[in-house]
Amino acid sequence: MQSVNDYYSAIQLRSDRWSALREVTRSLSNDPQCKKSGELHKKIEELFNSLALIEPYWAFPGMSAFDHMRRQFEHRKYEDLAFSVHRVTRALTTGAYRRRHIPLERDSVDKEEHDDEAMLSPEARAMSKPYFEVLIVDEVNEHQERWLKSNVLRMRRPEDPYLFEAVVVPSLEDALIAILFNHNIQAIVVRPGLVLKSKLDQPTLARYLNRAGGQEELEALRPEDYGPELCRLIARVRPELDAYLVTERSVEDIAGLDLGICRRVFYNQEDFMELHLNILRGVQARQKTPFFTALVEYSKQPTGVFHAMPISRGKSISRSHWIQDMGAFYGPNIFLAETSATSGGLDSLLEPHGPIKEAQELASRAFGSKQTFFATNGTSTCNKIVVQALVRPGDIVLVDRDCHKSHHYGMVLSGAQVVYLDSYPLNEYSMYGAVPLRDIKHQLLALKAAGKLDRVRMLLLTNCTFDGIVYNVERVMEECLAIKPDLIFLWDEAWFAFARFGPTYRQRTAMNAANVLREKFRSESHLKAYEKQQEKLKDADTETLLNTRLIPPPNARVRTYATQSTHKTLTSLRQGSMIHVNDQDFKGEVEQSFHEAYMTHTSTSPNYQIIASLDVGRRQVELEGFEFVQRQVEAAMSMRRAISTHPLLQKYFKVLTAGDMIPEKHRESGVTSYYDSEQGWTDIWDCWEKDEFVLDATRVTLAVGGTGWDGDTFKTDILMDQYGIQINKTSRNTVLFMTNIGTTRSSVAYLIEVLVEIAKGLDDLLDDASRMERLSFDRRVKNLMEDLPPLPDFSRFHDAFRKDNVTSEGDIRSAFFLSYDENNCDYLELDGSVKAAMDSGQEVVSASFIIPYPPGFPILVPGQVVSKEILAFMRALDVNEIHGYRADLGLRVFTPEALASQIKLKLPTAAE
Repeated sequence: MQSVNDYYSAIQLRSDRWSALREVTRSLSNDPQCKKSGELHKKIEELFNSLALIEPYWAFPGMSAFDHMRRQFEHRKYEDLAFSVHRVTRALTTGAYRRRHIPLERDSVDKEEHDDEAMLSPEARAMSKPYFEVLIVDEVNEHQERWLKSNVLRMRRPEDPYLFEAVVVPSLEDALIAILFNHNIQAIVVRPGLVLKSKLDQPTLARYLNRAGGQEELEALRPEDYGPELCRLIARVRPELDAYLVTERSVEDIAGLDLGICRRVFYNQEDFMELHLNILRGVQARQKTPFFTALVEYSKQPTGVFHAMPISRGKSISRSHWIQDMGAFYGPNIFLAETSATSGGLDSLLEPHGPIKEAQELASRAFGSKQTFFATNGTSTCNKIVVQALVRPGDIVLVDRDCHKSHHYGMVLSGAQVVYLDSYPLNEYSMYGAVPLRDIKHQLLALKAAGKLDRVRMLLLTNCTFDGIVYNVERVMEECLAIKPDLIFLWDEAWFAFARFGPTYRQRTAMNAANVLREKFRSESHLKAYEKQQEKLKDADTETLLNTRLIPPPNARVRTYATQSTHKTLTSLRQGSMIHVNDQDFKGEVEQSFHEAYMTHTSTSPNYQIIASLDVGRRQVELEGFEFVQRQVEAAMSMRRAISTHPLLQKYFKVLTAGDMIPEKHRESGVTSYYDSEQGWTDIWDCWEKDEFVLDATRVTLAVGGTGWDGDTFKTDILMDQYGIQINKTSRNTVLFMTNIGTTRSSVAYLIEVLVEIAKGLDDLLDDASRMERLSFDRRVKNLMEDLPPLPDFSRFHDAFRKDNVTSEGDIRSAFFLSYDENNCDYLELDGSVKAAMDSGQEVVSASFIIPYPPGFPILVPGQVVSKEILAFMRALDVNEIHGYRADLGLRVFTPEALASQIKLKLPTAAE
């Protein structure tokens, strides 16, 4: 039996424990006198003890039923026990307890036992009442607990839109553990009787409790503050929930406290019906989907269509003799909900005043922003909207060089002066990490020394990267604002939308960091810390500033934007994305230009189905995002554990750890791996709180060079063609597996089976190989794992596209459009004329973006000088795609004459 430390989440731990209990009680029931009965008794006892730590935090089956099953075991009623455990396990697996009462007695009849949720039609599931649980926090005896539960449940009415059950826990710590364990909890009622400490086994629960953060603060709390503080702590851990505080304190005492997610305070009363109605209203506010609901209602209306779109209402399909298969495939609703109208209860994405506006406001609440905007053509467009809205021609922008290509094109459109930042290289895996904070500070200080800091507008970074490297967002923003107090931050979180709904992950999201900093800058303690550091750093040199964790001034402006591909990591149709804004100067400075940029890049015919899916996707994560993200991380952790501990897989594959992908100097916690086969899971809260970079555990990078196949071949010829496993990213010797909120344990199991089958096939192949075949295999492995070309840094912009040689920014827009005239360009061959030109002393300058796939970022941009390192890397590439490069013609470069004419344009005239 796996230990508690082998599980990342209690959800999976609980599921596995009940399944194991079902199997072992069935075995004992079938033959109580068997030779292994003593061993079975011991296992059952261990499983009951393990579940006893978890079950107090769930409404089903409930502690009374759980204790009854323990008594059945103690009284040797094995058949009754096996029946009860089977019923519980089945109900937990199918979710039947969410729809009806589950009888556990052996002579009981459950008429709907075989109507599993998976067997119901989507229509039937949609019609059933959603189920959730309410956590009541109060130290009461067993009799009082029954009284509390009965009073809460007595308020339920047939017309209620939901079903809910109550869970009662006695302490503040138990409440925090409950919301981390139990994903069914949607509301918390905090009563005056709670205490601080849990009575349950602390060492076992501590690793989960640590994820709530702020544990040092708990010891200093006064008992009268336990209730308000619990509301505040819950807001930190699961801000999407609703809390209700029942208190005996006066209004004046409560008014000045931070009540976090508390929606209402009840003063010394037992008005259960009022509480009941507030709980329902709170959940209903999160379930609301204004635009999706409006679109559903519109689809039911009889209309006469006299506008564009023949497909609207499905008319062009239903009347057709040749495209009926399309109607049959998609069904009628999608066409009934298709229209170009913005009236009739609908709204305009470009000028929202109705349900789209309300849907965006609900998304803003869910993701912690001040404003949120929907996009129906992907995060590439979101990136260009933000850049165009904020960056003016001539502004200096610091850009992560291996960011998504849309950012590079955004720089072209805006006319920015670009300072490219290099991420640390991982040469052995042909991939980049992220940009060290020290390098960002160095560039800002250099620009300050050159008198250009006033022109610096934005810092643009990818969080998290495709390979899963995550920044310490709060620290980056703090230290950069200490140098440039009005710096704007654009965080590309295309792959990180889900992070808001995991407590550990949330602290590294842009919106969370922005909200934390806004609060911090207002505090007296921050002012004192800033003044103390200023005194200490008076006349400090650059090296000292680089080595110091800088504190920004209290009047620094928090100006943060995040772009997210909702469709990549949450529920949305393809191209559904969001822009989240947390900018203190948005209303006064940016709103109009943002609106113009939004109008520039957004279609006047946006896809209503995508907008509706964004609305529904937001509803889902507010109500069950915590559960889904927990399961997602658990699936990835299971994958890591299975591969890392399988002796056959270890011969050919390696799961890259934080130690492999993040240099030691950027891991202050010292943690190298999130999983150890002897100790289980490391508590990653510590890493995520302290380290400069952390690794997103939901992405599993697998080194496959040991198989003799490069990453692209392994992806296409093996995984996809032979086994139907689809992945996105590869490097020269790695493939990336990304779990998401839809990943199942079955999917993970299938992947492990496939990898084992591949490994066995390699074993058989090598076992029968001749000496020369074996040498050939070893040579391929060595070529993939050892003989790797070093990843090149950004060289520099040619002088023709720079204002001076003091700092490194360049005019990418001029270079981009200079190449539009073919007379300014030439083609040079990589293996011939490029090298010859460089050997003769000529500066070879790229006229195009050159983007090899993999790794998928520009190794050359327009106006960039081709270095020997870049040339060597390009010549060593053996990938199928290099965007911007034509093998039949060669590398597109600027002619010396074009560069000379560009330099001449920069020279001052005699009059000047």
